[in-house]
Amino acid sequence: MTIAIPRLVKRNIALLALSLSFSGAGMQFAYGFGPLMVVSLTGSSALAGLSVGLIGLSRFLVAYPIGKITDAFGRKPGVIFGLALALFGTLTLYAAMTFTSILLFTFGLLVFGMGMNASQQMRVAATDMVPPRLRAQALGFVALGSLFGLALSPIMVELADVAAKAMNQDPLGMPWLFLPVLICAGMLIVAQVRPDPKHIGMNLDKYYPHEKVHAREHVISRGDFNAWRMFLDPDLRVSIISNAAASGNMSIVMVLTSLVLSHHGHTLLWISVSHMFHSMGMFAFTIPLGRLADRFGRMRVMIPGVATTLVGAAILAFFSAWILVTLGTFLVGLGWAAANVAATALIADRIPTSERGRAIGFNDTFAGGTSVFAALVTGPALQWSGLPATGITAVMLAAVPLAIFAIQRAPRVA
Repeated sequence: MTIAIPRLVKRNIALLALSLSFSGAGMQFAYGFGPLMVVSLTGSSALAGLSVGLIGLSRFLVAYPIGKITDAFGRKPGVIFGLALALFGTLTLYAAMTFTSILLFTFGLLVFGMGMNASQQMRVAATDMVPPRLRAQALGFVALGSLFGLALSPIMVELADVAAKAMNQDPLGMPWLFLPVLICAGMLIVAQVRPDPKHIGMNLDKYYPHEKVHAREHVISRGDFNAWRMFLDPDLRVSIISNAAASGNMSIVMVLTSLVLSHHGHTLLWISVSHMFHSMGMFAFTIPLGRLADRFGRMRVMIPGVATTLVGAAILAFFSAWILVTLGTFLVGLGWAAANVAATALIADRIPTSERGRAIGFNDTFAGGTSVFAALVTGPALQWSGLPATGITAVMLAAVPLAIFAIQRAPRVA
């Protein structure tokens, strides 16, 4: 049976997607140029993973607190606060490259990452506004908004490069001056979302009177949020670990892609184009992936997604041609999308609206911690064993949830 989605819900989801299209371009800069900025500021490739580690650390620090805020006060205040933090971070990153300061870079990227990761509560907002059997699709529609930011990213890089040469500025710093206008536009768009998605989620039966909104939910909460209870549920445990492994894998691959292409003489534009294909993998197929997860089940999309990140990382570990590197990073993005959409939808199925911000925030915190670990491993592995070792590390990371899933599903011998 087709669900009649209220017009205001469609409007709100469209606004969230549009906001992401304006504000999401900055993360492409952070992942794509961050390692190069670190090497430029420090002269050491051993520290190349610092940028991705800072993004992971920012996610680790902010994801649960911002979830607590949105559970208490609504999704909109948390998202707008996050975008305001990101705005301040972009200006600090420009200053870091202007004054050649690794300390300013560290502070600026940490603040920027905290802001952008806080704004990811848009995903929680999307799950709030629809019944369980449409949640993964709703996540896909919101994530699709990032595609417009992808199209803007190479254009902004090229314009920034021209401006940097004309103004005798660092070409790695100038793109950050283009972002404040987009982030401000994103904040204004989020402000138009009405009513707050949490309010819709708390009253879902009123918006979908003919839909049994709890039919597919097996809620595990019995009161106040408890992260440990999530780990006791086998499906949630696999979901959290799968999302974390896909995120950690992606963190390694983002560093590896930039360094491999730079090492082989490719320009910032071509590096940006390669990362654009990675981001296309992350966002271009989120709607069909969401539909598959809604129709066939979360696990049947999530586990193949993690396996796809493993294949992509393996390609990057052993090949250096631009087309193959780009293929590998695309597959990693595609696998991450499948794992993230399915895992987030499954968590939303099991956790009630009043606790959902914290639950998905905890999931993001775990993923952020894994990204920090991946970044700490990447630099030394790169310095001591070369580029292929980092790709193999990413492969091993993706193998962990696959092994856990296989063990949990294996028939038990009496």
